[in-house]
Amino acid sequence: MADALFNCVDCIILPVDDLEAALEFYRDKLGHKLVWRTETQAGLAFGDGVTELVLRQDDPRSETDIKVESAVEAAERFQAAGGVIVAGPFDIRIGKCVVVRDPWGNHLVLLDSSKGLLKTNEDGYVIS
Repeated sequence: MADALFNCVDCIILPVDDLEAALEFYRDKLGHKLVWRTETQAGLAFGDGVTELVLRQDDPRSETDIKVESAVEAAERFQAAGGVIVAGPFDIRIGKCVVVRDPWGNHLVLLDSSKGLLKTNEDGYVIS
């Protein structure tokens, strides 16, 4: 049997209309630690230490991102298995990304961290 294509859920992205209120709820009341943030997004840690909950104020769509070893190779394998590449592969801050659709119409975002994780300052804000 072939190795599993998906390594883990990288993040679940939820749209919010007020980032500060969402941080108060998910961070302060539910206990999820802030990992990183920008003016319009914030990443919070799941208890497993791997998966993030991303709160996004700048896009109304929810999304599930799945970590793979290589987004380029994952796209090729996904397509060869009967899936469709919807967008990409393209560069993102931490590596490469591809949007795919399975034979049942489900969209997934596959990404790798080939460029490394985001760098943040002491307040958790992403720095370049």
